[in-house]
Amino acid sequence: MQTMAAVARVPEGDFSVEEIEVGTPRAGEVLVRIAGVGVCHTDLIFRDQFAPYPLPAVLGHEGAGTIAAIGEGVEGLAVGDKVVLGFSSCGHCPRCDEGLPSYCRTFPPLNYAGMRLEDGSKAFAKDGEDISSHFFGQSSFAGHTITRARNVVKVETDAPVELLGPLGCGFQTGAGGVMRSLAAAAGSSIAIIGGGPVGLAAVMGAVIQQCATIVLVEPIAARREIAQRLGATHVVDPNDGALAEALRAIAPDGLDYVFDTSGNVGAIEAGLASLGSHGAIGLVGVPKRADAAISVNISALMTPGHRIIGIIEGDSDPQTFIPELLRHHAAGRFPFDTLIETFPLAEINAAIAAQARGEFVKAVLLP
Repeated sequence: MQTMAAVARVPEGDFSVEEIEVGTPRAGEVLVRIAGVGVCHTDLIFRDQFAPYPLPAVLGHEGAGTIAAIGEGVEGLAVGDKVVLGFSSCGHCPRCDEGLPSYCRTFPPLNYAGMRLEDGSKAFAKDGEDISSHFFGQSSFAGHTITRARNVVKVETDAPVELLGPLGCGFQTGAGGVMRSLAAAAGSSIAIIGGGPVGLAAVMGAVIQQCATIVLVEPIAARREIAQRLGATHVVDPNDGALAEALRAIAPDGLDYVFDTSGNVGAIEAGLASLGSHGAIGLVGVPKRADAAISVNISALMTPGHRIIGIIEGDSDPQTFIPELLRHHAAGRFPFDTLIETFPLAEINAAIAAQARGEFVKAVLLP
């Protein structure tokens, strides 16, 4: 069948919106009609080859829509089901068995190879040219896509399905980082560095966890205001001066947790310096340089028992955590939809530019 897709053809170049061919779902796969797909910084990282990915490619990994066709052997799903697409995992390694599929032993090839691992085939083509697919198992910058049935989370919600895709990555990363990875305790203090989609989801997660002190560090004033509406107790503009001193002024005994979404080395080191006894800092932000590194004084880390935690996808199991977030949304505790601005898929490049300028928090594309 034919579908419209945003194709990445050259690093750092605009996406090209084209009509391409989509194959039929094979055994264990489903065809999904995409209703909406979020734009994530990770899509641009792979387009620009910060992390290698075979081009041309259909990227996109925050898709949601309805099942359009089912491959052989797929159980528990039916045509017409509303679904959110998550990342891919094997389902049988020790980490998957532990309920931590984002640390699956085969996560990199399943999500970053650009093809089916079984035979190297791709789900997309145009005029005889193969186009890389299965990005994060889904490649959802398209009107239709093929994904493994394991990637699909069936949802029952009154929320518009076209807005649900970011639950599959950005929003579950932020909320999960606070609720699962750090498991922030009620009454605790936390600073969240960066007020983009992940950081603001972390603010909502901290409210759900009943943290007493919730600090957002963010240079854009509008996002600091959004954070306060969502429940942040303090906001800090990092351009106002020494960040560590500002955080210590809020929490003189040190913070229980810091959650960095920026990937900024200076901000991470300031967050680490702001931790209290046995405090933990969680890192989800991708740095601008692949060789970026932080400086850690070993004695200063050991003596107070500080912990540095790398986090992927908020330690989330999408099959259970996405429905949990939707229950919080229904109860008014996780209003993720208020952060979203929608654009036609054909306007993907304009949406990316506007999001980079900070005109809104989260772009969702409608094929």
